[in-house]
Amino acid sequence: MTIDQFMNQNWVVITLLAFGTGVLLELGAIRFLRRRGKMPLKDSLLSIFLGLASDPVNAIFAFITTAALFGVAPFAIAEIPVTWWSFLLCFVLDDLRFYLHHRICHRVRWGWAMHVVHHSSTNFNMPIALRQSWMKHFTGTMMLKIPLILIGFDPVLVIFCGVLNATYQFFLHTETIDRMPRWFETVFNTPSHHRVHHGRNPKYLDANYAGTLIIWDRIFGTFVEEDRAEPVDYGLVKNLETYNPITILTHEYVGIAKDASQSGLSLRQRLCYIFAPPGWSHDGSRQTSMDIKREAGLLLDKELQKA
Repeated sequence: MTIDQFMNQNWVVITLLAFGTGVLLELGAIRFLRRRGKMPLKDSLLSIFLGLASDPVNAIFAFITTAALFGVAPFAIAEIPVTWWSFLLCFVLDDLRFYLHHRICHRVRWGWAMHVVHHSSTNFNMPIALRQSWMKHFTGTMMLKIPLILIGFDPVLVIFCGVLNATYQFFLHTETIDRMPRWFETVFNTPSHHRVHHGRNPKYLDANYAGTLIIWDRIFGTFVEEDRAEPVDYGLVKNLETYNPITILTHEYVGIAKDASQSGLSLRQRLCYIFAPPGWSHDGSRQTSMDIKREAGLLLDKELQKA
């Protein structure tokens, strides 16, 4: 059976069963084993709705990405056969691609407008993993897969590695698991590492972008360890006080449109409202994550450590 046949025939069913089983196991651990965590009904149902609805909506526009990947395939400089070793290599390289995509989506407002949906809950559980945007094919970062095609990987293999990576990440969204063995925490992304990523605490902002391998954060200086003395405060710097799915899906795009269309702005300022880091403002009236960290003295501490 080829990879594309496996994906078409089995993978959707397998992932849906895995997701459902994971949610039930987490709920059972919280309710009956008294494990740490919360799964509020209204918030969880909203997350599940956004996730289930995102699949068909994103599928409709998947041609944008797939057309680009298959379109550049004839220009590949090599043809890498699909084997176990090429699968592992492709997965590692695609995981680096995900790190770059994820970091861009936190540091560029246009990307954040899509990704903010995933961070819009003040809870942290497996249903939150399903809380996804319906606009991922319009952000542009999916084109980061193109270099993998150009060096010779099969487009279907690249797509499959992305799906596998996303499936792994689903199980990171839980408070019921404390820490994994030290060797595992060193190499792989874990619930502890990903809790940090969802934190709005100044020290946890813009950290732990990893998909499967936490080594990328360690290499590029974005790793922050969960501090037992400072519990993670989940959500956005300014949380949304709504359960309206349309508002959650569109509020940042609406904000971009309002900001960029203000009168009296230069072209550069209008573009910055779209592509500068979230929180940027032409008059300095708002704060980016770097401003928040600087105000908390965190950037100064890091600079002293490097000195």
